[in-house]
Amino acid sequence: MSQLNYRDRIKVVFFDIDETLIVKDRDYLPATVKPAICQLKANGIIPAIATGRAPCSFPPQIKELVAETGIDLLVTMNGQYVSYRGEALAKHPIAAEKIQQVIDFLEQHHIEYAFVSNHAIAVSQITPIVRSAMDPLRTDYHVDKDFFKTHDVFQILPFYDASKDELIANSGILDGLKTVRWHPHSVDLFEAEGSKARGILAAIRHLGFNIENVMAFGDGLNDVEMLSTVGVGVAMGNAHEELKKLADHVTEHVENDGIYRFLLQSELINENNEITGEC
Repeated sequence: MSQLNYRDRIKVVFFDIDETLIVKDRDYLPATVKPAICQLKANGIIPAIATGRAPCSFPPQIKELVAETGIDLLVTMNGQYVSYRGEALAKHPIAAEKIQQVIDFLEQHHIEYAFVSNHAIAVSQITPIVRSAMDPLRTDYHVDKDFFKTHDVFQILPFYDASKDELIANSGILDGLKTVRWHPHSVDLFEAEGSKARGILAAIRHLGFNIENVMAFGDGLNDVEMLSTVGVGVAMGNAHEELKKLADHVTEHVENDGIYRFLLQSELINENNEITGEC
């Protein structure tokens, strides 16, 4: 295995969640992930999360991983909310007036939707399509079309397939917003300037690091800006082909210990260190 020697350069490593840290549909977390994160911390490198998910929708295994390893730097909802040690560093809720415009159009075209806040998710209605997208994330969402009137909403999740992409693109509701498809029947809808990269930049400004000191792992189209911006962008072996093309490196599949293998290859962790999984 060739050595890349990033040990003296990298100070923070950001990990996407779904299909990067964990296989979502199987709820599978490779056994090497926790000890690798513990080794990063032991070597003075900060492990962090950068995800499209809200903190309230982290999978149980990821919540456990965060708690047990002490991960306290979180870029969530595609960079719309950034926190460090429980304190918000940056947050970008969608204006209520804009939300109203969006949902008026969605309801006109019989498209269901969800509101995503930091602590809860509310949906317009529970249907089979909504369940197919939402249940793998969390099942304790509730129906509340007025949720946005009393809570900060950082993302809207309209539930439609690719056949309606052109309708949405030409509707005018995307002025100041953008969509990123995360499911065959749903997209993330959030600020046009929003991205994991924006969240990471806010985080490292607070920490006093340079973007060249940052490594990030991802697999999906919402990782494009992140991997294009950080000093070292790593695509998983199971990543979208477009992401692989722009990444600095492509590692193994998530199920083949892709994170551990690349951290080892880049000398951020050491194979000779005892791997106990204890931080």
